[in-house]
Amino acid sequence: MMTPSTIAAVITFAVWLLTASQSYAEVFVRDDIITSPDRARFSVCYNHSCDTVVTQSLSAAEWSGIQTLFNPPATTPEQERSSIAKAIAQMEQLVGRKTGTDRDKGKNLEGLFSDGQMDCIDESTNTTSYLRMMVSDGLIHWHSIEDRRTRYPSIISWPHTTAVIKDQQSGALYAVDSWFYENGRQPVIMPMQEWKAGWDSDNH
Repeated sequence: MMTPSTIAAVITFAVWLLTASQSYAEVFVRDDIITSPDRARFSVCYNHSCDTVVTQSLSAAEWSGIQTLFNPPATTPEQERSSIAKAIAQMEQLVGRKTGTDRDKGKNLEGLFSDGQMDCIDESTNTTSYLRMMVSDGLIHWHSIEDRRTRYPSIISWPHTTAVIKDQQSGALYAVDSWFYENGRQPVIMPMQEWKAGWDSDNH
């Protein structure tokens, strides 16, 4: 009989085979995911590999809370990445109360098979949508939004996917990874090479 950790590993690997056959993973590959999200209409994925996709919205007051996190505007890319981390966390809190994803646990194992749980496909898709909403509203200036990236399995890790931003000043890529922690926590934002090397919250 397979242990829960083995089951989680098998599910993760199957998702990778279906969605990450290359290191670049385009987000909007399904008709039921909104391609130009804004506060009035955006998609939210959950229940592993976007098994459930719902359309959500934020009120003007809720979105104003996101805008406040970017005011005054960042004067450096580093400052903007800090604002992005706070904004993603607040988006998760707002959306979590509307969808039941506020129960989401970090990673896969603890919340495995629980309604509202998100794997890295859900997390990276949602984070990319939220980032695009911020860009379209003029909140993000120092970064552009990239396609998701997937790191391949190794002896010590399974395949894993993240949202990505690009520093317009230096050209450096950064992972924006909200999968490691429970709903509403700030995502990890780190240089892509460090993330690809296998960074894990268990070791930090």
